[in-house]
Formats: sequence, structure tokens, C-alpha cells
Amino acid sequence: MKNTLLGAAAVIALSAPAFAADLPPRPYTKAAPAYTAPEVVYNWTGFYVGGHVGGAWAGDNNITGNSGRFFGGVQGGADYQFATNWVIGIEAQYSWMSSNNTGVIFPGGSTATEDTRGLGSVTGRLGYAWGPTLVYAKGGYAWRDSDLSVASLGGVPSGYTTSGSRNDGYTVGAGLEYMFAPSWSAKVEYQYYKFGDTTFTGGPADVVGTSFRNDEHTVKAGINYRFGWGGPAVAKY
Repeated sequence: MKNTLLGAAAVIALSAPAFAADLPPRPYTKAAPAYTAPEVVYNWTGFYVGGHVGGAWAGDNNITGNSGRFFGGVQGGADYQFATNWVIGIEAQYSWMSSNNTGVIFPGGSTATEDTRGLGSVTGRLGYAWGPTLVYAKGGYAWRDSDLSVASLGGVPSGYTTSGSRNDGYTVGAGLEYMFAPSWSAKVEYQYYKFGDTTFTGGPADVVGTSFRNDEHTVKAGINYRFGWGGPAVAKY
């Protein structure tokens, strides 16, 4: 019996390599790739419309003084993103201002009163985008809706003349815009408006020859709805 078991073991040992050689190779199984979250690519290219609110104050030596005023308005424009991170665009906006019918009293008792009802501008802007954040500068043409009146001693309305244009000028500014949801962005912005100076060339004697600046500093917060040409944000795998 012992000899029989030894013989069977020897036969199995000798035939095992040949049997193993006849077995098919084990199939190769590639490990599943690790999950990679899609990259969100923000696209600033497209048209937009929106609204804003803010405050304005005049610079030194203005007829209205430099007291603050509230305003609200609308804006619209178009942007184009190029060279990966740069954004160029054009924007038009108008702001309705709270009444500020104030003025100055001249040495002879005459008064000049000015009321600016609104500010408008058409500007180009250039910015740099980091994903959903856009930092930009802007500049261009500005105008204002403003009334100027002069009265002589005793408050009697008086005719007058001025040199140049009081209501046409330029504007420059800078801001930050953030795309917080698909098609929606919010911004904060500083904008400076400079119009032609008011120099009185005719009117009451104590008024003639006096010159005043016409400028406005503004700070606003706004929101835009974007009609993206390619979508404001897409997933990149």
C-alpha cells in the first residue's frame, strides 16, 4: 500500500508541469480608473442686461456741494473672452439720481442752483478672469441730465450764459464681477464722471467770471443676467 501511494505521488509530480503548460493564461484585468471630478470652465462671452443701486457725491468746487445722493439704474452690454483669461467688452448704463436741488450764494446775493437727475455712459472695458471672478477697468463717454438756474438778489430768475458744455464728458472706473450661478453675475464698481466746467460768461455782475467743476464719484452694486453665446459655465472632463 505504501509503495502504491509513493508511485501515485511520483506520477502526479512528473505530470504537473505538463498539465500546467496546457492551461490557458489568466485573463488580464485593468484596474478601474480613479474618479476625476469634471472641471468647471467659465465663459464670459455673451450679452447681458441688469440693474444697479449706489451712491454718488460731487467733487470739490461743485455748485451742488459734495453731499451724497442715492441712485438706481440699468445697464447692458456684451463681453468677449479671448487668450484664455482676458475679457473685452462694451457697456451702456444709465442711473436715475435722487433730487439735489442745491446751489451757492454769490457775494452780491445772486444764487446758482443745479439739479442733476441722471448719469449715463457708454464705455469699453477690459478685464482679467480667474474662473468665476472678473476684475476689470472701464472708460468712455459720459453725459448727464442736469438743470442750472440763476437768480439775482431777491430770488428773481435771471438769464445767464456759460462757456463749453456742462453735460458732456468722460468717465473711468474699475470693478469686480462674480459669476455666482449659471447665467447670473454680481458686481461692485467705482466710476468717476467728469463733465465740462461751468464758467459764467453772462448774467448778474457777481456771477460773471465764476467757474465751477462738474464731476461725480459713484460707487454701485449690481446684478446681471447673461445670455451666453456658449453658456456661462460648462463642465470639462
